[in-house]
Amino acid sequence: MRIERLELFSFPIPFKVVFRHASARRARAENLIVAAHSDCGQVGYGEGCPRAYVTGETVESGAAFIHQHADAIIDAVHDEGGLREWIGAHLTAIDQNPAAFCAVEIALLDLIGKIKRSPIERLVGVPALDGAFAYSAVLGDAPYLAYRWQFGRYWRQGFRDFKVKASGDLRRDRPKMRVFRNRSEPPPRVRLDANNLWTSAGECISHVEALPYPVFAIEEPLRKGDLEGFDRVGQACRIKVILDESVSQTRQLDALGAGDRWIVNLRVSKMGGIIRSLELAANAARYGIGVIVGAQVGETSILTRAALTVMNAIRSNLVACEGAFGTHLLQQDLTTESIMFRAGGTLSADDLGTNRDPGLGLKIRERALIPVRFRPL
Repeated sequence: MRIERLELFSFPIPFKVVFRHASARRARAENLIVAAHSDCGQVGYGEGCPRAYVTGETVESGAAFIHQHADAIIDAVHDEGGLREWIGAHLTAIDQNPAAFCAVEIALLDLIGKIKRSPIERLVGVPALDGAFAYSAVLGDAPYLAYRWQFGRYWRQGFRDFKVKASGDLRRDRPKMRVFRNRSEPPPRVRLDANNLWTSAGECISHVEALPYPVFAIEEPLRKGDLEGFDRVGQACRIKVILDESVSQTRQLDALGAGDRWIVNLRVSKMGGIIRSLELAANAARYGIGVIVGAQVGETSILTRAALTVMNAIRSNLVACEGAFGTHLLQQDLTTESIMFRAGGTLSADDLGTNRDPGLGLKIRERALIPVRFRPL
């Protein structure tokens, strides 16, 4: 295989509703889409979602990274082995630009799979996609009436696992947590996402203890990387701490200590692609750390499909799944068929119709893509 060129696009489609949390407010998708063209006419597609508050990336910095490395990637990568070698030789650059490289990696795996007529799972050495996955409902920091309406929709659809965005204001958060009380058996499982909201462990502990419904875990309660403070929160509240922004590289697991205190939120875009995500998941399992396979708000079905590869490979250590919103959130998806959860938050590999197809098995609506010009920083 010979890569002919890499093209870069965006797909800034509006959301059906505005999504809010402590770190951002989003009304449309913000992504990088890479098209990898081969000399035999095949095209593979990949996606990354740069977020300044997660990895320090922007669409502009991601475009500059891809422009800088495109020629070297084209020269070096002719199959999945060459891709792994390139990743191993450029760890620092990828660590600094994981979402941008994620878009490149997925596009290359999709292309190689199409040329070899091999599903992406076979290329990365994991089991074939199979079975069903249950996704969490995600409740943003909306005004109470909108929040209550959204909760009601999720509940009627059969969701029983919830992720709630904290506001830090008990007058807002207490009513939001009361909706889970006196529900059916078994009771709903709820985790709180703080998005690095508090600066003091004491303030966080007081807030969590004042909530009228118990949470089993809290995500990023303090400033990014404050492991000592996170541990204080977890022990005082007798809950686990979910690390998202604080873990974007496999080697960061070494600093965590006892695995039963932590859960890692692994997002394929944040980690720099499928291969690096699988590496982190394998190491988390060795440390006894559970994994949530998460998502960036506004992902298209490209990243949803990529995350399924990871989720399927780590079922025994999978705590929860996020994402697969498709056109539940996006006004349009980039693929002709949107991969999204159904009633009860479930998504079955058998329903995809693409789990045995070459590459990602997706059909892209190419006319919806908007070219992104390379502008060196």
